Amino acid sequence: MEVITESIYDHPKYYDLVFGSDCAAEMKFIQQVNDEFLNGKAKRLFEPACGTCRLIHGLAKKGFSVEGIDLNEKAVDFGNKRFARASFPETAWVADMSDFAPKKKYDLAFNTINSFRHLTTAAAAESHLACMANGAKKNAIYLIGLHLNPMVGDMVDQESWAARRGHLSVLTHMWTESRDPKARMDKFGVHFDIYTPTRQFRIEDELAMRSYTWEQFLRMIELEGSWQVESAFDFTYKIDAPIEVDETTEDVVFVLRKK
Repeated sequence: MEVITESIYDHPKYYDLVFGSDCAAEMKFIQQVNDEFLNGKAKRLFEPACGTCRLIHGLAKKGFSVEGIDLNEKAVDFGNKRFARASFPETAWVADMSDFAPKKKYDLAFNTINSFRHLTTAAAAESHLACMANGAKKNAIYLIGLHLNPMVGDMVDQESWAARRGHLSVLTHMWTESRDPKARMDKFGVHFDIYTPTRQFRIEDELAMRSYTWEQFLRMIELEGSWQVESAFDFTYKIDAPIEVDETTEDVVFVLRKK
């Protein structure tokens, strides 16, 4: 099989297919959070690391006013074309998560599937939280979904899944290459195996992400000072089943409220 060593984010068509399977559940959860924590009053939504805009595009179709940023120009272009096809304003733009300002203050924001962990230093993570707070309305909610490193029990070190759309199929495999708790850095290998009627090839990439135990994450929120933890949920997105985060927790969505 032909192998290409490139960033998976430079291939938004495949990335969108690979990570689109949870889109409906995530959208439903975001709307339920609006109802549960903001009495259904959120009108303006913001997504840092919006990628191909699959979430904010879907929420725009539900009547929300949406904006998003991403560092990858190809992903933003893909997302804005998606907006244009639906005759929506092209409201995604290229920006760094640690240094930006939303164009209009938002009521509700969300950052899912580990995107927060791409902020690989404490300074970058704290700067991001400060930027988010500066762009938030009073009492705004910010959802951060990430994999924690549990302090007790085994961790999931690899996973594989498949996605298909028409004649396009993508098989994905992701695995842990190394963990350095002292440096707070996890490295992951990932490949997409792409199958079309005329071509088969693999895209290989390596991802570096900052690691967090539950205590490290909560300490960072406390030290930065702009947000307080309101609640937490696991990746089943059941709004009626909040969880208690502890040393065994791995998958979590934190509900933060601006102070």
